[in-house]
Amino acid sequence: MNGEASVGRFQRAANLAMAICLGVMAVAVFINVVLRYGFGSGVAASEELSRLLFVWMVFLGATAAYPAGEHMAFTSLVGLLQKRPRAFALMTLLIRLLVLLACVMVAWGAWQQVIVGMGSRSVVLAYPAALLPLPAFLSAVAIGVMVIVELIKNEPLDLGHGTEVE
Repeated sequence: MNGEASVGRFQRAANLAMAICLGVMAVAVFINVVLRYGFGSGVAASEELSRLLFVWMVFLGATAAYPAGEHMAFTSLVGLLQKRPRAFALMTLLIRLLVLLACVMVAWGAWQQVIVGMGSRSVVLAYPAALLPLPAFLSAVAIGVMVIVELIKNEPLDLGHGTEVE
């Protein structure tokens, strides 16, 4: 299986997972609103479930956006360096190393929160509190692995914006 096929498969799976999260959140919040305003009571688990799903959805999206080149990028300087291959290669290396450093810092901090959350449970649904910071850790690790693969393959930086300069 080539890399593009696996990225495409990952994109579809991530999009499906995010759609499921969004759908469940929408239904839970809608039911809660109807119950609160129509009948004076609500489902206590709705808020906790929506918060958990929202956090997972955000980090799934961040992870899926990386290989697609959809993260915010300030391409002005890098775009100017495209005509100078050596400078462009050095800037690509610097950017990837900075992204890797950010992944390490996010993963470290998220892992610390996962460890802290192992001993406690959410108030209503009683799921392990470690499930809230876990997607941040997994996302940072996944993006970090993708960056390392790009560094090993020495792939040129994909500005992802064509000729558009931001």
